[in-house]
Amino acid sequence: MKEFNTIEKQETSELVEKKSKFIANIFYVSTIEEAESKLEQVRKKYHDARHNCYAYRVLNGENVIDRSSDDGEPSGTAGAPMLNILKKENLCNVLVVVTRYFGGILLGTGGLVRAYSQSTQDVIEKSNIIVKKEGYIAKIEVEYKELEKLKYFCKKKEISIINVDYLENVIVELEFKKEEKEIFENKEKLNFDYLNYKIIQEKFI
Repeated sequence: MKEFNTIEKQETSELVEKKSKFIANIFYVSTIEEAESKLEQVRKKYHDARHNCYAYRVLNGENVIDRSSDDGEPSGTAGAPMLNILKKENLCNVLVVVTRYFGGILLGTGGLVRAYSQSTQDVIEKSNIIVKKEGYIAKIEVEYKELEKLKYFCKKKEISIINVDYLENVIVELEFKKEEKEIFENKEKLNFDYLNYKIIQEKFI
């Protein structure tokens, strides 16, 4: 996945349908473990609710892990519609949990699908959507005398310096587009050979 949408922070929305209350919570998550942990927190918070239905999509390397649950609602009326909305909006690294407090009136399968879908859509609309592109992070080590050269080069090439540690030498953490990885694979091609550096850590994001 070269580009996807995600959210900036947790948001909550509420919907009442025929006396049933639907509370939707959306979270940013970066791993399956984080999604499951957030889900458990919601279950504990709303322990007295009838249902805690959920859907999440998490980027795992080149693959997207999709999971959803109806949590006791009729099959296909909650988790699947919620997950379909996340896919339609190209949302990833996102968990949505819709908690239902039963109001005593049955909604029917169509009513449930509409309520869970609307709850999911409402909480997404409240969220600040961020576009994420596949990228690359590298930590490089340079001598102090080389630092200004590096800063100039990064500004020229629109490479983000996200952290600088001043140790025996300077450790600089850089973030840039995946396709620009060749900067560190072919110095001569990009006229980067005047700068002496050593890669000490690298990863894709």
